[in-house]
Amino acid sequence: MSDARTIFVAGHRGMVGGAILKRLEARRAAGEPLELVTATRAALDLTSQAQVAEFMARTRPDTVILAAAKVGGIHANNSYPADFIYENLMIQCNVIHQAFAAGVTRLLQLGSSCIYPRAVAQPMREEALLTGVLEPTNEPYAIAKIAGIKLCESYNRQHGCDYRSVMPTNLYGPGDNFHPENSHVLPALIRRFHEAARDGRDSVTIWGSGTPRREFLHVDDMAEASLFVLDLDKSVYDANTEPMLSHINVGSGVDVSILELAQLVARVTGFSGAIRTDPTKPDGTLRKLMDVDRLARMGWRASIGLEQGVRETYAWFLAQEQGALREA
Repeated sequence: MSDARTIFVAGHRGMVGGAILKRLEARRAAGEPLELVTATRAALDLTSQAQVAEFMARTRPDTVILAAAKVGGIHANNSYPADFIYENLMIQCNVIHQAFAAGVTRLLQLGSSCIYPRAVAQPMREEALLTGVLEPTNEPYAIAKIAGIKLCESYNRQHGCDYRSVMPTNLYGPGDNFHPENSHVLPALIRRFHEAARDGRDSVTIWGSGTPRREFLHVDDMAEASLFVLDLDKSVYDANTEPMLSHINVGSGVDVSILELAQLVARVTGFSGAIRTDPTKPDGTLRKLMDVDRLARMGWRASIGLEQGVRETYAWFLAQEQGALREA
């Protein structure tokens, strides 16, 4: 990253942003000449154009990593669609445009696999973008993330910027949100099965039929992939993308059914009761698996297996819970 001395990590307190910042701090400690810039939500409202403009003009970063976003699972997306589309659009518009206005030479924005159509060939290739109807349960969020891709592409085409986009599959790991209603499926299952094992329950009911298949990527793998893409020489990045198809999928390349995932989480948390499904709850998209050939050709593949990652995540969850109990 020889051309990037001052890096602004937007969303550094989130799961992905935190993992990226940790790796950048390790690089700096190893002697790489980096100045790392962060700002808490209280100090900088990314939905405020004026605040972001002032911040960019004052800090003058060379590179921006846009990991800030409003995220949540099916329940949250269904309950707060206006919040999801508004906040994500505003964050992206403000950060990307004000980065350009401040002369930022390189930007990496993180999106989501939900950008792809509901009925799309599996695994999902980058070329599938905008070829069909989106999954209704998270359409507002998906539209916002598609807009982020097109913002980067448009600034590249019109202004010659080097703004890149990576589209991760379902992420999990230390720092995840384990809220019982507003979290994604894997942390929600970890909490639910942990509480069931702790309380001696004889069964756990999971949302939906259990048949949809999902792919999961550990946040540490995502952080490594993000910096890998950011570090790529522009000629290599451009050779593997197109001006109007510039995003890159990031995933493990392996999927499991929700029921199989629940069985894995049950083993890890020590729950030995029955696992029941609730078909009255929405399943969402029936399968979501990323085609990761493009990134693999450039030299990166995920390295953390799902069971290893779930065990690490559960250990982190337990440590947080025990810490909260000590403080209570």
